[in-house]
Amino acid sequence: MPTYIVLPMITLLAIALAKVEQVSAFGLSALPLAIVFGMFYGHFSLRVQNERDQQFSSFCKQKLLRAGIILFGFGLSFQQIMAVGWQAVVIDLVVITTIFLVGIFVGIKVLKLHRDVAILTAAGSAICGAAAILATESVLKPKQEHITIAIATVVLFGTLAMFIYPFIYQFVDMSDQAFGIYIGSTAHEVAQAVAAGQSINGETMQTAVVVKLIRVMMLAPFILMLSSALSRLSPISEQGVKAKKSVITIPWFVFGFMATAMINSAILLPESLKALLSFVSQFSLAMAMAALGMQTQWATIKKAGPKPLILALILFILLIFGGFFLNTWLI
Repeated sequence: MPTYIVLPMITLLAIALAKVEQVSAFGLSALPLAIVFGMFYGHFSLRVQNERDQQFSSFCKQKLLRAGIILFGFGLSFQQIMAVGWQAVVIDLVVITTIFLVGIFVGIKVLKLHRDVAILTAAGSAICGAAAILATESVLKPKQEHITIAIATVVLFGTLAMFIYPFIYQFVDMSDQAFGIYIGSTAHEVAQAVAAGQSINGETMQTAVVVKLIRVMMLAPFILMLSSALSRLSPISEQGVKAKKSVITIPWFVFGFMATAMINSAILLPESLKALLSFVSQFSLAMAMAALGMQTQWATIKKAGPKPLILALILFILLIFGGFFLNTWLI
């Protein structure tokens, strides 16, 4: 079956399953489901991709990915920031900075992981899971297997958190809103923030989603700063001689993401239009994930060994416990 038929089918299946109550309860969104289905199909399919199939897969992983991230901005607004107060913004900034820097240091210096795996895993844990990993990909230009490994580890521990947040809530003296800020500032994905908050009550869920969306909004400046930082690092050649500094890579879609968020903040869009834009964004991102999954083999993840899991586990523990003490101190 041609790729241009298979990928939309996989995407629609992932979106449909993500809306099933039993699936959404685990915080699984359409994005990680799409990459898993894509991997299954790519592994068991006997079809050899022709040039047209490869071109369509590349289109999904590049053009559709960027379009999906741009449209995702319509789900954010600056009014949401005002609703939760400055403390939530400060907490999100501290969490993103700490998790990313610790992830880079531990991943590269301690665990000796490939630079791209460490950066992608750290970005996914720090900001917004699979979406952050895909956005960071535009700057790093990593191998497909590095992206898949990072997504797999982030999804695993993000899902595990769904069982931990309700357990922690029983033993802490925090208001429902304060606990919502804690969830939003430490959950890996938006869907996981929804599921965890919902397991407590409506107020906690609403606060968790808003705080989580603030973290998502910080994806734009993060990508720009990462691109600038990487451009300043002079790569070293095999002879040990420093090469000429690379030209800064400007991820233009980030400005589109910021523009759509500004439009949504300034103009009251009809709910029907926002729902349509949200679906198109989700569909585009899930298509990119499915295309990525189809071209990734199980042996690649197995070959990576336990180190990526160890890194994701360390960042997960830092998010849950470090994030809790940070929230207790500031809220």
